[in-house]
Amino acid sequence: MRTLTQNTGLYTDFYELTMAQAYFYSGKQNETSTFDYFFRTNPYKGGYVVFAGLQDLLSILSNFSYSEENLAFLKQAGLKDEFLTYLKGFSFQGKIYSMREGEIAFPYEPIIRVEGKMIECLLIETILLNYLNFQSLIATKACRIRSVIGDKTFADFGLRRAQGLGGIHASRAAIIGGANSTSNTYAAFNYGIPVSGTQAHAWVQSFDKEIDAFRQYAEINPDTTVLLVDTYNTLKSGIPNAILIAKELEKKGHKLVGIRLDSGDLAYLSKKGREMLDNADLSYVQIFASNQLNEYVIKSLNEQGARIDGYGVGTELVTGNDTGALDGVYKLVENNDKPCLKVSENVEKMTLPGRKKVVRYIDKDGMFFRDAILLVEEEKTDQIYHPFHSHKSTDLKDCSYEVLNQLVMDNGAILIEEQTPSEINAYLKKRFAQLPDEHKRFISPHIYKVGVSEKVLNLKNEMLKGIHNKMN
Repeated sequence: MRTLTQNTGLYTDFYELTMAQAYFYSGKQNETSTFDYFFRTNPYKGGYVVFAGLQDLLSILSNFSYSEENLAFLKQAGLKDEFLTYLKGFSFQGKIYSMREGEIAFPYEPIIRVEGKMIECLLIETILLNYLNFQSLIATKACRIRSVIGDKTFADFGLRRAQGLGGIHASRAAIIGGANSTSNTYAAFNYGIPVSGTQAHAWVQSFDKEIDAFRQYAEINPDTTVLLVDTYNTLKSGIPNAILIAKELEKKGHKLVGIRLDSGDLAYLSKKGREMLDNADLSYVQIFASNQLNEYVIKSLNEQGARIDGYGVGTELVTGNDTGALDGVYKLVENNDKPCLKVSENVEKMTLPGRKKVVRYIDKDGMFFRDAILLVEEEKTDQIYHPFHSHKSTDLKDCSYEVLNQLVMDNGAILIEEQTPSEINAYLKKRFAQLPDEHKRFISPHIYKVGVSEKVLNLKNEMLKGIHNKMN
């Protein structure tokens, strides 16, 4: 994997730098801190999130620094000389504990815990949120699409509709979530992703006759041709011409891979197309579909009995439609070994204090049952409580368990092996199979229960009491 951005110290919101400077001149540059990364709401009104972006984040943090050109810019922006000298030798030296990339995660869980000096924890906040929120959003979308496609082919076609360079990370996340390949050549090169592509209408239009366009393309690509059949008339022209080309390829010892439908009533056209191909003894020729697809459209196509073998999904996938962003946040939970608590009039925005980890409890059938948020010194708990409504609790005595947060970076060094997006997806498949079906449905999914241990609950309540006493 190649790092996409150099001189990454500028990949931040400016207020992080002004706060870091204030910490520096306050003599607090060596204070230690702990921050949690978590999200509050599942995207797409769904029941889960696929955690993605970790490997890219660790890679860019290992190169987090400030060049002379960066420092000159920051001086012009108003930062002071002594602080700029501090930044000149800066690198991230903290620790990062994280869930495994490809893990299924749920609201309020500390997916990542960052420990280090306050300044270094501050300076990486924006890039952490930028990488993890976006890739997790797209990986979750891809997982939802894969859940309705089943074993059929699923390609990412979204680069041209993506938000600028975000399209590179979107393609990586799409593969993690379940896509088989991408049309995004740069992402394929950078991440070791299978690359795929067919042809555009412009190719067909550039020839006097559709059949000539098909024939020329097939001659150049005799073993990989997928013909786009809707430029003029799918049933009267495109598919009949594709059948002629398929027969010509057979005579030369080759086979037409497939046809692609990119407009019209995809269910109807796929069924008629399948009939026409089968009647021509071309049952091996596959039918692919594209054109503003998403999980809901594909689910509907399935219900209509569409004869589609694979899908190319673009805009809806790489933009994360219809959820603009994952609401992941990065909150201080400990400062100089003292737990911190953010209080809000909105109880759901209150944080959970202290250094914590997530322990997943598994039922006797091997399925996910509950997740528990524990203090790091706790091994396990037999009882969890709702994080905001403590009268609700769940018994866990008959479950097995596993700790989800592991040390992945220490003193700037990456401690986990690099994996391809396809390898990360293999892990996701295993975990997704353990998620009960009621949490996977698109409409009103059942809420997966995440609770806190008694020690976390007591710590929060003690701190709330202390804050209340200070105010009175």
